Amino acid sequence: MMAGLQTVKKDLRRKMRDVLQKIPADSITNQSRVATSRLFSLTEYQNAKRIGVYLSMPSGELSTTAIVQDALMNGKEVFIPYIHNVELSSAQQRTSIMDMLALESMEEFNSLTPDKWGIPSLAKTQVAKKTNCFGGIGVPSAASELSTSKGEHGLDLIVMPGMAFDPDFRRLGHGKGYYDHFLTRYSKEVESKTTTPRMPLLVALSLKEQILPPTEQIPVANHDWPVDVLIVGDDRCFVRHH
Repeated sequence: MMAGLQTVKKDLRRKMRDVLQKIPADSITNQSRVATSRLFSLTEYQNAKRIGVYLSMPSGELSTTAIVQDALMNGKEVFIPYIHNVELSSAQQRTSIMDMLALESMEEFNSLTPDKWGIPSLAKTQVAKKTNCFGGIGVPSAASELSTSKGEHGLDLIVMPGMAFDPDFRRLGHGKGYYDHFLTRYSKEVESKTTTPRMPLLVALSLKEQILPPTEQIPVANHDWPVDVLIVGDDRCFVRHH
């Protein structure tokens, strides 16, 4: 079943890639502006003290630069994705995972180096001194260290990317599973630390071209996390009722 699911997802990703390549840059700029101001009007965003935000690619997805700017300006703590390898203790294998690390300022944001996808990214040398959203400083080097955090931790809200979304809040990621693994790890972390586990509000930003028609669904597995709020570049906003 999993193999079939992966094939369907792969096909959908390929189809979406074609769609995204054809969207004019000015349409993405306009949709980014509309979606961003819709996000700013959410009470949950206004009240959030600690937020995680994906940093956008130069094309093919909504820009999050204005969100980073607004959040920092309003005294929120901003955490951005950092992808790195960890050793799996069982076999001497390495796997790549995502952590969310603190971004200090717009100066730091502007100094980030683009990775191979053109996404502004932290350099390895910057990571050692960074506050991790799970508490502690830097990133774990081995899977066994994944939940040894101390101090203030957690996020109130995460702005999530995706390649496609459907009206039932399902999300198609880029295929690496970084966000789903991160959220699964987060839920375990919260459960072990608190009596009332609270997950961050998951807000997805979507171009109108990334929303599937009601007749289509994104194929999902058990480990795929649905989002709570879906904000579309044409000013639609869907909220999932738990």
